[in-house]
Amino acid sequence: MTISPKSFLYSLDAATGVATITLNRPDKLNALTFEVYRELTDTFRALGGEPGVRAVVITGAGRAFCSGGDVEDIIGPLLSMKLPELRVFTRLTCDLILAIRRCPRPVVAALNGTVAGAGAVIASACDFRVATDKAKIAFLFVRVGLSGADMGAAWLLPRLVGHSHATEMLMTGEFTSAARAKEIGLYHQVVEGDVMPAARALAEKLARGPKDALAATKAAIDFEAAMDLEAGLHHEAEEQAQLMLGPDYKEGYLAFTEKRDPKFP
Repeated sequence: MTISPKSFLYSLDAATGVATITLNRPDKLNALTFEVYRELTDTFRALGGEPGVRAVVITGAGRAFCSGGDVEDIIGPLLSMKLPELRVFTRLTCDLILAIRRCPRPVVAALNGTVAGAGAVIASACDFRVATDKAKIAFLFVRVGLSGADMGAAWLLPRLVGHSHATEMLMTGEFTSAARAKEIGLYHQVVEGDVMPAARALAEKLARGPKDALAATKAAIDFEAAMDLEAGLHHEAEEQAQLMLGPDYKEGYLAFTEKRDPKFP
């Protein structure tokens, strides 16, 4: 295993191909530090090339998923920084979101509790969000005098819940219940009690899928957001033709004709 972070937990289930990242500062509600930001970014950049990884789960230890930036480690020090230093920090936070979106493996956020600030954007950047019924969510930035459009929130959230709901969440900074988040499409699934069984089941299902096809699908969802229809059609035609040359397509065909579940390599 080449991924060995110091600021959070990482494990890989070799039998299923599911890697698990666990934010591990439960006494601080898994608040982020500069080190956590850097190591999370490095980890997501590495996951696409990590042998055996076919899907990823990110969760938190204790009663919160992530409460955002740590008051002592990040919020306080930012007040004494000049503009060039502040730009370095804000770009660091954005690098994490880009790394999650560019990670070719499906990423499932297992929201075990409160999801706030930067934690809400991290969850939004994941491909799936499975939450406990206690996992309220808030994009808190305007409540501390900052733009609600932080870390890509204004790009991500309207695509998940629509312009109207995104406007309300980003401009009020108020918490949304898990039930409401499910209703508006932000959460894919809400469960009572421990969220990990449901999140792992989804991740394992994705891990059994066609790796290259899932990676191409994830990339297309983002890349085609800036394309017109003609460009999108051209992109999809080329991607699909390339995938038709690969082993997964052949296995999918054979499995269908033989009336069995496919076993993608």
